Amino acid sequence: MNSDNGRLKDLGEFLRARRAELSPQAVGLPEGPVARRVPGLRREEVARLAAISTDYYRRLEQGRMAASGPVLDELTRVLRLTDDQRVYLFELAGKPSGKARARSAQEISPQLRRLLDQLPEAAALVLGSGMDIIAWNRLAAALITDFAQIPEERRNYVRMVFTDPAMRTLYPEWADVARKAVTNLHMDAALHPDDPRLAELVRELSTQDADFREWWRGQHVEAKGQGTKRFRHPLVGELTLDWDTLICDTAPDQHVIVLTAQPGTPSHDALRILASWAGEHVPAVGTSDAGTPVAARPPG
Repeated sequence: MNSDNGRLKDLGEFLRARRAELSPQAVGLPEGPVARRVPGLRREEVARLAAISTDYYRRLEQGRMAASGPVLDELTRVLRLTDDQRVYLFELAGKPSGKARARSAQEISPQLRRLLDQLPEAAALVLGSGMDIIAWNRLAAALITDFAQIPEERRNYVRMVFTDPAMRTLYPEWADVARKAVTNLHMDAALHPDDPRLAELVRELSTQDADFREWWRGQHVEAKGQGTKRFRHPLVGELTLDWDTLICDTAPDQHVIVLTAQPGTPSHDALRILASWAGEHVPAVGTSDAGTPVAARPPG
């Protein structure tokens, strides 16, 4: 057996092993009335989810053919492969793997989700490419707005700053906050020059807002870092919060923004009061009540 045939055989065994580890529920399929004779997904289920024929996928598992790069990417998605597993899959197929697969726009790791949830007295949210808001904790929702009320495709921090009138009340120094958001967006645009969603966001805001249009033309860029923001909150009044940016090595396009208050200050006391209120009134992450944004709801 030559080396190419050996790699294809190994690729087939790798695909079978990963398929056996996935339950139907994990990929959104019904269990079905009949018990499965073998664990994991069936070949035809993987093929259907990857939009390829069952015969094509069968031959891959049998080591009888190589897959194209786009098919390998689809199998990476369907089989929930890690970045390291994706690289290995491409190596077995004899294809250049390119950069590690980025997480989808609305996907964060379970560890990062835990981190957000275990910061009860810090407001934290995760910004993705183009400053899309992809995750948050309860205190961030109580401090800023109920992000779950915003349609996912519209859930972008820069868009919210420029189009939501409540932001101009929440941020007493709105112009400074908005200008900073534009400089951050410029940096993202430089890193992702071919991102169509980011280009559409810039077109939208340039058309709708004269300030955005002027600041965008200024071509000022600045990476997300740290600083101080003032808030005028409808429930707890004035707050001055420090913010820091954390970057995850495994998802460099995801930035965790953490807002905290100096202990012993009125802002710290107000943030603790808001955190206590959020624990009772803010819906659990991933759900949202109908009605006004969380930050605008009166306690009780």
